Order: sequence, then structure tokens, then C-alpha cells
Amino acid sequence: MCQPNADGGHALSAPEPKDPNFEARIKTSFAKQGLMTTLGITIAKISPGAVELSLKPSAAVSQQHGFVHAGAVAALADTAAGYAALSLMPLGAGVLTTEFKINLVAPAMGEIIIARGRVIKAGRTLTLAQTDVVAITDGKEKLVAFLTATLMAMEGRDGVAD
Repeated sequence: MCQPNADGGHALSAPEPKDPNFEARIKTSFAKQGLMTTLGITIAKISPGAVELSLKPSAAVSQQHGFVHAGAVAALADTAAGYAALSLMPLGAGVLTTEFKINLVAPAMGEIIIARGRVIKAGRTLTLAQTDVVAITDGKEKLVAFLTATLMAMEGRDGVAD
């Protein structure tokens, strides 16, 4: 997503979606995910190469100390990265995570937890993405997790097109 600029450096360019209806496709696919419904995760924003999801902390997604459980944070972050990747994939492709690493840097607690997934490099088969997860309290953001992921475009398989 980088291109040379006049001074020899590199600037991020806006990614081009291969499917003009990527936003509707993501919303339809997201609605099929039972885990997102169970956890109470919703879509906040969708743009080419970027998806933002939100989670309101509750007892249903907490761990023993009252923080949002790391499993819920990981699902939130992975899903944001996956849909950011899908936003740049062609119509008929499905997205599957092939690996991710998450760093949990602070307890996830606040009024709302936001995951901002973005594509770092979109390839024909593999896409690299990152997600920052922040907790918002009194309008202030605090980084609580950082995820890096590799996602695969699945094409030509029955039942996997998103």
C-alpha cells in the first residue's frame, strides 16, 4: 500500500477494493457469525482496507478480575483484521485467518473496546493485517492489545465465499 513520493520516501496510498459492494458483503458475512452476536461485537466502520469493530464490556465477556477476557479481545482483533482483508478481496472470495499473534499490553476495561483492523499488504492469496485494540474511558483511548495476522483468500470452494 506504499508508493514512492517526490522526495524519495514512501506514502501510504488508499487501497482499491476489487468488489465495489465490499461494504454490504462484509455486513452480510459478519451477520452470519454467531460468536460476534454472542460476544456483543458490532461493526463501527468499514472502508477499503480497514474495519473497526466495537464491544461493550459486560459480565458476559469478563474474566475473573472483571476485565474483558483475552479470548474475547483476540476474537475482536482477529475479526477486525479478517474483515479489513476481505474488503480488498475479489467477489467470490472468502477469508480465513492462517495465523495471528496478539500482544495483550494492558487490561481491557473501559466504557467501550474498539478494534481497528487495517491491511498492511494485500496479496493475491495472502494478506497481512494489523489490529490495534483500544479501551475508551471518558473519551480517552488506551492501547490494550495489538494483533498481527496473515489471512488467506479462499476461492473456488463451495460454502466459503463471503
